[in-house]
Amino acid sequence: MKYKNPLNLFAGILFAVIALSAVPSVHAQQCPLAGVAGKWGYTYTGSIILPTGRVPVAAVGRFTLDADGNLSGTQTRSNGGVSAQETISAKVTMNADCTGTGTFNVYQSGVVVRSAVLALVFDDDAKELRAIFESLTLTNGPTLPVVITVEARKISLPSGD
Repeated sequence: MKYKNPLNLFAGILFAVIALSAVPSVHAQQCPLAGVAGKWGYTYTGSIILPTGRVPVAAVGRFTLDADGNLSGTQTRSNGGVSAQETISAKVTMNADCTGTGTFNVYQSGVVVRSAVLALVFDDDAKELRAIFESLTLTNGPTLPVVITVEARKISLPSGD
């Protein structure tokens, strides 16, 4: 197709460039770690499944997540009605679709007592977090079947923001 007027060709190309630049990138990262970093409060509830039956578990706690995916915090946990004060640390990785994974270590009196892997999803513009335990392993080796879910809410942004 030949254009009789080169201005029409230029106007057509300019229109196409403007129209395409207005379309958001499908591949743009929507949930970088920096966007979910901050101080959080959470609860978790569920059950550990032992050969003798289900044991109810629950916890309430706080954690800080930094822009590099490092998490640290404290929690009060009840396991079958017996409570304990614990500290937690984790490494979190994020995907562009606001899902992620966390590998957690739980400590009592400075000693690792268990580790867990959680599947994470951030929602409400990274103000809420929902998670489910994928695995729970005691330090002496056994992996226990669990059904535990987590709900967390951002309390504040990281320091300096």
